[in-house]
Amino acid sequence: MTIQTPPPFEPVDAGPHTPMADTHSPLHRNLGVGSIAFMALAGAAPLGAVIAAFPIVVSVSQSPAIPLFFVLATAILTLFSVGFTRMARHVPNAGAFYSYVQAGLGRIPGTGAATFAVGTYVMLSLALAAYIGAATSDAIAAFNGPITPWWLWTAVWVLITGALGYRDVELSAKVLGVVLVIEILVVVTIDAAILVGGGADGISAASLNPGLLTEGFPSMGLMFAFFSFVGFEATAVFRNEARDPDRTIPRATYVAVIGVGLFYAFSAWAVTIGVGTNSIVTAATDDPTGMVLGLAQSFVSPIMQDIMQILLLTSIFACMLTFHNVLTRYTYTMGTKGILPAAVGVVNVTHRAPSRASLVVSTVIAVLLLAVLIAGLDPVAEVYTWFSGAATLGVIVLMALTSLSVLVFFRSRPEANTGIWSTAVAPAVALVCLTVVTWLVVKNFPVLVPSTIAANVLLVVLVATFAVGAAVALVFRARRPRAYQALDA
Repeated sequence: MTIQTPPPFEPVDAGPHTPMADTHSPLHRNLGVGSIAFMALAGAAPLGAVIAAFPIVVSVSQSPAIPLFFVLATAILTLFSVGFTRMARHVPNAGAFYSYVQAGLGRIPGTGAATFAVGTYVMLSLALAAYIGAATSDAIAAFNGPITPWWLWTAVWVLITGALGYRDVELSAKVLGVVLVIEILVVVTIDAAILVGGGADGISAASLNPGLLTEGFPSMGLMFAFFSFVGFEATAVFRNEARDPDRTIPRATYVAVIGVGLFYAFSAWAVTIGVGTNSIVTAATDDPTGMVLGLAQSFVSPIMQDIMQILLLTSIFACMLTFHNVLTRYTYTMGTKGILPAAVGVVNVTHRAPSRASLVVSTVIAVLLLAVLIAGLDPVAEVYTWFSGAATLGVIVLMALTSLSVLVFFRSRPEANTGIWSTAVAPAVALVCLTVVTWLVVKNFPVLVPSTIAANVLLVVLVATFAVGAAVALVFRARRPRAYQALDA
């Protein structure tokens, strides 16, 4: 008797009502609230935000009210999460933002949002890969090591990310959990040391004065504070791998948003005390890179500064791994819907993960990195700055579209409308706020992407990615009606 070995990949019926027992090779459904929240929080790269984003928020706003900017951003994203999580139980697949847009606005905008999201996360992954390579090279040199090319370390990190992304997502969650806990412990240690030491001028609540929001350029401060949260939306992408998605996804989302918001606000207040409310604007403007690292050296010990330089690499890696997994799930879901080739919409029977989609993502990022290397672009000043700026705009637009979709969805389905707060009021307020933030980002896009040519090209690319998806849906409607209908499956 011959025993047949199953192929390493098998297609999965990803329909919303297909029970696990009826699927050939289901995704590994073992993620709980903690695992999903860890991946979302790691995507926000908290240590990287404290070291790099805090000084930028202060310098561009010319205001010491940095804790208030993070409180406002947290409030807006919490309002967004109300409608987002309420609708989660009605969106059965792992497409996250694009699935919400499709459920609320229809197949054509939804498919456009799908390709738009993929383009957005590809840009972000490319930016992070270039940055971590340059940061690793600089760290080695700082510790008296040899001068090495950035692209060598970028290749190493991309390989590690791809290897983890290929396997069961629970492994990634464990790695990200360890990295995240270490990051938070380090920042909390510095915060505590500053408060115990009394800071530069004593403990003060001056930076919490709402009157400061009328000074300087508060809109710029809010905009850059908002950018520090990019990554929390990863929660819904792992729906198909959650143990109990209707309970797990909402809880993980609130943990991610409120948890990271409180962490940022408290740490921003501590940093303001450490530098001094009257001195922080000058310090952030004169030495943005060294401001927080200097606090670690002054209030803890010189070795803490060295530790933070190393942990900055792991923080970026955690962010990189999170978005690799997010992009993989988008790619996988689009493969099951026929938007991308069906070959990427299969599950590895050994790892019970969308491994082929992960390979495709790794390959695309590697090819794009080779292209920027051949073009001779600077990994930080150009690749990271340009593409992270464009990606941030993309994520905010997706959130605004999602809020609009929540409103339309519940308005057109009275039977699903179980509460005016979660289905109308909160999504409407979030939509207004996110529209304002989108306008601020577009208005100040030259600040994010200093090159006018690059800014215009990236804006065109973002619009084009949406147009491509919408065009695919239109072709399906005209020539492949069954595939068009299946987009809602």
